[in-house]
Amino acid sequence: MELDKTINSLFVTVFQDILDIEKEALITGEFEDITINDMHVIEAIGDKEPKTSSAVAKKLSVTMGTLTKSIDRLTKNNYVLRERSDEDKRLVLLSLTEKGKRAYVHHMNFHKEMIEAVIEQFDESEAKLLAESLERIQDYFKTKKK
Repeated sequence: MELDKTINSLFVTVFQDILDIEKEALITGEFEDITINDMHVIEAIGDKEPKTSSAVAKKLSVTMGTLTKSIDRLTKNNYVLRERSDEDKRLVLLSLTEKGKRAYVHHMNFHKEMIEAVIEQFDESEAKLLAESLERIQDYFKTKKK
């Protein structure tokens, strides 16, 4: 039972620490006008082809109403461009502006540096075991999401 408590404490603490560090590292300077949730919306939209609102909401596991509030703020602050599809006017397509692309790169760089810092603490076999363990944990949580 003690192991259960330790693992639970580690999950909760690591999750909260990542969110706190991410917020402190990302919501600075040019990007102080958005929230960490907005930054995750930017990440879900990505810097490639425009995505539909429904695809972004699904990727984030949020309602369309929740997404719309973030998109309104991100559009107002010039991070996201919202356009109707030429092929199907019912579809709203989301893409990043230049400022949004800078925020996206800023976010991706944070994650790259974080993962590099974590991995350098392990030898190759430990890093592989960590990745396999996290995949199994992720698989478990995916089954709980449905």
